[in-house]
Amino acid sequence: MSVIEGAVRDLLEKTEFLTIVTEGPDGPHVVGNWGEYLRRMGFDGDRLVFPAGYYRKTEENLRRNARVQVLAASRAVDGSHGPGQGCLLHGTASILSEGGLVDRAKAAFPWARGVLVIDVDRVELQL
Repeated sequence: MSVIEGAVRDLLEKTEFLTIVTEGPDGPHVVGNWGEYLRRMGFDGDRLVFPAGYYRKTEENLRRNARVQVLAASRAVDGSHGPGQGCLLHGTASILSEGGLVDRAKAAFPWARGVLVIDVDRVELQL
C-alpha cells in the first residue's frame, strides 16, 4: 500500500514549493524545489523525482546519510482545521547523474545536472 495517497497525493498535486532537509556534519541542511518541477518529473507510487541543479551540499550529505525529510503544504487542500494542509514526508534519497530519469530532466530543464530521487516510506499530516 502506497503512503502517497489521498490527501498527501492531492497536496503534492497542488503544492507550490517543497522543502528538502538532509543531515550533515554541521546539522540540518535545507534546500527547496518547486511543486511544478515535481509534477513535471512525476511521482509514482512512493517515489518523488526532482530535477537537480546545484545541490552539492545535499549530495555530499546523502553520501553519508541517505535519510531525508520533505515538507510540503498547500492552502488549496482542506486541512483538519480549515483551509490548508501540510505533510512531512520521510524517506531515503540519492542524486542520479545518468539514466532515463536524468535524460528526461535534462530535456525539460536544461540546467539540470541530474535528478534527486526520494523514496518515501512514511508520511505525517500537518495542520
